[in-house]
Order: sequence, then structure tokens, then C-alpha cells
Amino acid sequence: MYNFSSPDYVNLANGSGPALMTKVQKPSFGLAKPVGAATDAGPKRLVVKNFRKTPRSDPEKYIKGVWSQLNTALSAILADEKLPHSNEELYRGVENLCRQGRAPQLYDTLREKCQQGIKTHFEKPLLAQAPTLDDVGMLSAVMEAWETWNVRLKTIRSICFFLDRSYLLNSPSLPSIEEMGTNEFRDIVFLPETLRCRILGGTCELLAAHRQMRYNGEKDDVLRKAIKMFHTLSVYTSSFEPEYLARSSSYFASWSDENAEALDLAQYIEDSSNLINIELARCSLFGLDSTTQKSIETYLLDLLVEQEDRQGKLLNTREVSQLLEEDKEDALGKLYTLLVWRDNANLAEELRVPFEAYISEQGSKIIFDEAHEQEMVPRLLAFKRKLDRIWKECFQEHEGLGHSLREAFEAFINKSKRSSMTWGTDNPKPGEMIAKYVNLILEGRLKATSDHGTALKGDNNEDVDMASEDEDAEITKQLDQVLELFRFLHGKAVFEAFYKKALAKRLLLNRSASADAEKSMLTRLASECGAGFTHNLEQMFKDMELAREEVKSYNSMLDERGNRPNIDLTVSVLSSSAWPSYPDISMNIPRDVQQAATVFEQHYKLKHRGRRLEWKHSQAHCQLKAVLPKGIKEFVVSSLQAVVLLLFSSMSNNDEISYVQIQAATGLDDIQLKRTLQSLACGQYRVLKKSPRGKEVNTDDTFSVNVNFSHPKYRIKINNVQAQETKEENKETHERVAADRHFETQAAIVRIMKGRKTITHAELVSEVLNATKSRGALDPADIKSNIERLIEKDYMEREERNDGKNVYCYVA
Repeated sequence: MYNFSSPDYVNLANGSGPALMTKVQKPSFGLAKPVGAATDAGPKRLVVKNFRKTPRSDPEKYIKGVWSQLNTALSAILADEKLPHSNEELYRGVENLCRQGRAPQLYDTLREKCQQGIKTHFEKPLLAQAPTLDDVGMLSAVMEAWETWNVRLKTIRSICFFLDRSYLLNSPSLPSIEEMGTNEFRDIVFLPETLRCRILGGTCELLAAHRQMRYNGEKDDVLRKAIKMFHTLSVYTSSFEPEYLARSSSYFASWSDENAEALDLAQYIEDSSNLINIELARCSLFGLDSTTQKSIETYLLDLLVEQEDRQGKLLNTREVSQLLEEDKEDALGKLYTLLVWRDNANLAEELRVPFEAYISEQGSKIIFDEAHEQEMVPRLLAFKRKLDRIWKECFQEHEGLGHSLREAFEAFINKSKRSSMTWGTDNPKPGEMIAKYVNLILEGRLKATSDHGTALKGDNNEDVDMASEDEDAEITKQLDQVLELFRFLHGKAVFEAFYKKALAKRLLLNRSASADAEKSMLTRLASECGAGFTHNLEQMFKDMELAREEVKSYNSMLDERGNRPNIDLTVSVLSSSAWPSYPDISMNIPRDVQQAATVFEQHYKLKHRGRRLEWKHSQAHCQLKAVLPKGIKEFVVSSLQAVVLLLFSSMSNNDEISYVQIQAATGLDDIQLKRTLQSLACGQYRVLKKSPRGKEVNTDDTFSVNVNFSHPKYRIKINNVQAQETKEENKETHERVAADRHFETQAAIVRIMKGRKTITHAELVSEVLNATKSRGALDPADIKSNIERLIEKDYMEREERNDGKNVYCYVA
């Protein structure tokens, strides 16, 4: 336990005032209390008293002192002088005044001082400078004053922060100190007419100078600060924006009137797009409000694009066609952007008219260009690629313009015109040229070029039995491209006729570059046109397979007999219904060939009783071995070339044979003989020598073996002339297609009449057009002529009804 005794006293005073003595007991340690010690009554209470006297001050005198300090401080701040008191002392004075309930009086005094300071230190100096400054200089002076005022207002707000956050925060009707200072500057400096007009004029003048590039950006900062000041003063919408829009509208109208007629379409589009983009970029650059940007955009689009006369310029068929013709894709893209800027679907749709007109005009020029008809398909493919690129990149794959592209392309590619190109028929020429182009692809005679087009390969005289893997891929790609044109064809009859003839020559002369490509093309045609379209084509492939089997059977028979002829004979037995018809050409067949053909025919008739073979020797080809002074060569020739060359086999090198003698020996007519001799004596490989020299063969010419003939290759193809189409063959094909078309039309008329019995002319023409549309559009004049033919044949007759109208009646 603790025992306190021998009390001592400690002086706790600091020596200057009354001492407070407290008693501190020293502890002594023991086991028991002394006898007679007082009982412990608990903890003592410690009381500390200050006996200094607090001096009493006069509150009114203190308030007056604070007012005096604040008044002096505000005057110093507004005059940009050094403060006589510290910021903390001034802040405490404001706080004490607010706590004493004098915040309203303090706020009113502060506002009056600000008003007085703005008038004295800002308004008067600005008004004094006004006569000597232009609008831009006046704006710079005002901006300098505005920045100075913001600095001083910031100091005032820091001193009066307690007033701002206590009294004004709870008084919604009163603006904060910052808002009050801003409002006072606006009311005193900006709103009066004298300075306001100069400030707005200077700002608009700077924007106009920036628009006209009359300065290099040294005033950009002033402009940004001015726009920001307008937003801060809340005068942007009421004062600045209307003034700027009015001046801009005047400038835009003047620009439009000056350039709309003077510029061509490409330059007008370029300048209009640049003007809109630059104006919108200027709004963003200087912080103009979004409403200003939208107003500028709307006005410019209305003025430059959507006015009736401007639409007429932008959608002018001739000028838009010129842009398309000259491949000005940048201008076309900007034109489309202008038309759809405000999601105006109607304007983009109106672009369809000039787009379709251009496609129809240019496409018609291509298909009716007789001088360059052999280049028709490559030109059409290039034209289609160009249009697709413009649609995707310039017109952003607009759905309506895509429809226009397809419709216009389909319309012109099915146009027909009776001309020398089609031998006076109305057959569409593209069908023929597409079939011939596909033939070039499947023969492997096309090569890709750098512009994604194609060009003819040179004749390298090499067998083209199978193409490499890369060539197969290239053929597939080329077929995909040309099938895009094929799909546009309405009537496929012309294509079918020429494709069948070309396929027959490829199969008979073994000129296909790839068997897989041939089958792939058949599959594509079946997919596009149906199985009926490719039925005969497929039968042609089957006939070639069966012919190979027949030749194997024939050779087996010869081996069994042991009586093989001097020549190797290969015969292709073809179905007359599936293959093209070939004219009979009179010619004297060599005896060995005739004997071998007779043996084969006897063998064939033993296997297939009741069948009759009709030999088409003009379609045959041969391989002849020639022993020449400069080497032994193997010639691949047509049967007509072979019978001519065999005449020289028993003659010496210097012997000559006249044209008349050759004709008598071969039995060929003049047309066939001249064509054959020209290929042997005037072509690329001149095996014979003609006398006199010349490109044409005449009846008084003589021929001999060309002893100087030489070539680095052993095997040489000279029968290319056999694969070429003659003018007579082309004419016959066109006339047959036209005749078939008339028969189809007459059959459709008879079917309709049989069902209707009686029908008017207009109804009959309409139904015939609808019934034959899958085979291509018919000319109503052709329908009428076929109706007359059927009337002459007594299939139908013309009668007059009671109402005076003529009708057609079916004759059973």
C-alpha cells in the first residue's frame, strides 16, 4: 500500500501571476497503517484557476476596424496594388463579420466595390483606347482586361471564401462571388453598345481572316479565349452566334453564286466538300458551340446541295457521266457523301438516273463496236470491275445504286440491233462473244494481266493435254469472272449454239487445256440454266467416251486378225442429235484412209445393227511425217491439208504443181482449196512455196515443197485454221438461232391460241412476251410477223367483232 506523509508544496505558477500551490505527498512503503492514521477518503479533486484579468474590448470598434481593413484590401486588389494585410487576417475578418450576421451588408459592399473597380480600372481605359484601335485590336484589349479581371476576382474570392460557402451557398437568389464578378463585367464592359459591337466585330473579323487565310495562326489563341469568354459571360447564344451566322451566311451565299456556274462538276464537288469540312473543323478548332456547327452545316448543305439549281448541277447526267468516264473516283465519292450527308435517301436515289444512263451508254458502245468486237468480253469485264469498284468504294454499296448497276448492265447487254455483226438477225452479239471467250479460257489461250484482265497467249505449238495446278486455278478464276456476264444474258440460245460448236472442236481436236475445267464449266451451266440446257453438252462428253471404247474394240479386232492397215485410224462416232451439224465437203480421200474407214464401218455395223455412219472427213485431222532437206518433222494437219500435202510425197523437191492440178486431184471446191493452200503456203508455217509470192491464192498459182523450211521443234501444229470459225459458219449459226427463235415464238402463239381460242392482238402479244421471256426479250414486230405466218398456215384466223375490234381465233 501507499502511505503519504511529510507534505511538500510545489509552485505551479509561472512567476508572473498568483501562485497556485498544490500539495504533493511523498509515498512511503510499509505493511500497515500507523496507529491513529486518518482513513483514505478517495481521490482528491484538482482545480486550476487563472487569476489574470481579461481586458474587455469594444465590439463596434472591432467591426469598424474589420470594415476598414476589407475596404482598403478590396481597393488595393482592384487597383492591382500590394495588400496592406495578410490574406489570413482578411479571411478571419470576413468570417467574423459573417458570424456576426453582417453577411448581406458585406455582399452588397463587395458588389459595389466590384462595380466601381470595373468601371474605373477597365471600362474607362477601354473606352479611352477605342478611337485608336480597330475591331481586332479592341478585342485584344478587352481580352487582356478580361484576363486581368479574372485574376483579381480570384483573389477577392479567396479572401471572401467563407462568405461564398456559407451565406451565398444557402441563398439561391444570389449569385456566387465568381458569378457576380462575371455578371458585373458583362453588364459594364460587354453589354453597352459601344464596346459590344467592337468585340463581336473583332471576333468575326478574326474568324473571317482565318477563313480567308489572311494570317498564319498567330491570333488563334485570342479567338479561342474570346469564344470561351462569350460562353462564360452567357452571351454566346444571344449575341455572338447570330452575328457570326449572319456574316457566314453572307459569305457562303457569295461563294456559291461565284463558283456554282464558273466551276465544272468535279471542281465544284471538291471545293464544296472542302468548304463544309473546313467550316466544321473551324468550329471544333475554336470551341464554337455544337448548335453553331449544326447551323453552319445545315445552311451549307441547303445552299450547296439541296437547292433545286444545285441539285441540277450535282445530278447532271452529262457531267456525272464524264466523272465516271474519267475514273474520277475521289470526286464521285465526295459527290455521294454530299448527297447523303444528312441521311437524305431521296438524293442518293436520284443519282441512279445518271448512273444508269452512263452504264447504258458506255455498255452499248462496247457491244455495238464492230471494229473491236473481238475485244468485247475483256472490255465488258473491265467495265464491270470498274462499276463494282465505284459502287463499293465511292457509293458505299448503296442498295439502290447496286440495283441500278445490275439493271442497267442487264438492259444493255441484251440489246440487239440488226447489223452486219449478226448477219441481219436480231440476235444479241454478247452471247456469241461470251461463248468464244469461254472457249479461249478452256483452251488455255488466255493469260492473266497485271490489271486483272486477260490477254491471248502466243501459239507455242505444244500439246496442252493437262494444265498445271496454277493454270487450273487461273482458269477457274477466269470462268468465275465471265459467268458474271453470262448471268446477265436473257436468251441463252446464241450462247448455247456457239458454245456447242466450240466445245465440239475442242473435243474433236483435243484442244482442251483441262478436263476438270470442262466438267466444272458444265456443272456451272447446269446450276445457272438447269439440266435441260446442258443435256446435249453432257451427251457430247459421253459420245467421246464411247468412241474411245469403239476404237479399242476396233484395234483388238485388228490384232486378232493380224491384218493391221498401214495407217493408225481413230474414229469418233457421234450422236447427230447432240452434236452440231456439219456441211458435207466433197473431197477425194486417199486410198489407204478409205480402206481403213471401210474396215471400221464394217466392224461397227456388226456390233450395232441398224445404225448408219455418215463420215465428216472435213472435221478430221492427221499426223504426217515429212522428210525435208533440213530435217524430219511431224506435222499435225487437217484432213484437207493432208490430202494436199500427200500430192507432193511422190514428187521431187523442185517439182511444181499448179492450182488446177491440185483441185483436180483433191476434189475440193475453190473456197476450201484456197483456204487450205493459204494456210500451207502463206501462213505462219510455210511448208509449201507459192509462185508468185503473195498473201492471196489465185487459180494461176503454182506450188512446190519449201526446201528451206526449218523449225526448232519436231512436232508442229499447222491445223489451227481448222479450229477457226469461218464467216460462212458464223452466218449459218446466227441464221439457225434466229430461225429457231421464230419457231419457238410460233409454238408459243399456238399454245396460247389453243388455250384461249379467241384473243385480242394486245393480249396475245403480252402473253407471248411473258411465255418467251426466259429465252430473251422479243420484238413485238417479230411477234406480229409470226402471227401473220401462222394465219397463212391456217393455224389461226382474224375476225372482226361486233364492236369493230379485230380478234384472233384458233383454227382446230
